[in-house]
Amino acid sequence: MDPELLERITARHAELDELEEQLAKQLAEVRAERDELAVAERVLEQVSEQIADERVSASPVPAQVGGRAVMLIPHRTTDVEESVLPLDYQRILAGVQQAAGPVMARQIGEMLGVDVNVRARLEPLRGKLARLVDRSWLRRLPNGRFTTRL
Repeated sequence: MDPELLERITARHAELDELEEQLAKQLAEVRAERDELAVAERVLEQVSEQIADERVSASPVPAQVGGRAVMLIPHRTTDVEESVLPLDYQRILAGVQQAAGPVMARQIGEMLGVDVNVRARLEPLRGKLARLVDRSWLRRLPNGRFTTRL
């Protein structure tokens, strides 16, 4: 047998053995990463379902009377009293009525004990005031102040 050829075959075997080790290591890493991705997908799916469930439970449920949807904040008419409003809206309306004159949302917030320095606490109050204006319970003046309707 040719010693040079035998040496080349032995060297090639060594190269292939080294390559096989590298590929086996890479294959193990790929399999481990795939397992991690499968776990991440399951966690993402569970978190997404949980968030969706929380959104459904947090979404407002429209009030129904006789199987028909009704507004929780009705339009103000002569035959509708303040007592039909939800309690937090009644408190807002009372705060505006007790004020000496037109008031800003911040002043109503202070009267109601809302932390007016935190915008996230004041914005829901502004939304409720706007709803009361839209339903004719309050009037908004051009300068942004709120007052009761006469």
